[in-house]
Amino acid sequence: MDEINRILALMHEQMQKAIAHLENELLKVRAGKANPAMLEGLYVDYYGAPTALSQVANVNTPDARTIIVQPWEKTLIKAIEKSIIDANLGFNPQNDGILIRINVPPQSEERRKDLVKRAKAEGEHAKVGIRTLRREANDNIKKAQKNGMPEDLAKDAEAKTQIITDDFIKKVDKHLELKEKEIMTV
Repeated sequence: MDEINRILALMHEQMQKAIAHLENELLKVRAGKANPAMLEGLYVDYYGAPTALSQVANVNTPDARTIIVQPWEKTLIKAIEKSIIDANLGFNPQNDGILIRINVPPQSEERRKDLVKRAKAEGEHAKVGIRTLRREANDNIKKAQKNGMPEDLAKDAEAKTQIITDDFIKKVDKHLELKEKEIMTV
């Protein structure tokens, strides 16, 4: 019984990580509103070393259409501007010598549909990961059964893995539904 609880707990923990990863990836899919997460993953050349933008500047959103990047050192402003342009995010940063202002343009219907497709692809990756974790847990249960676990306990454990998997698939669908609604809202 302890073996089953350990297998199920590990599977649950890994599925939680898959959901957290999905949430992180969905943050990067930009809806019409400005969000500091849009610049996540950007690196700036900081004295020859690639450094995360968040470690060399404040990034905030004063309103729904603007992102402000304020470097901690004014000498970095050109490097930050260059990294934003090079990232090819569809932004046109404006540098006033003190900070960088990015106006987030409203998106066309076609662009929003593309973003929904991208979000759904991320959701599908999460679902595949969750199903893989279910299969691994079921394989571990079968191994335990070969090592002497009663068959009825193994069958119950496999049923529990399916219930947990279904719950996590529903969570993925819920995240995708909310993201699609956010993207398609003008």
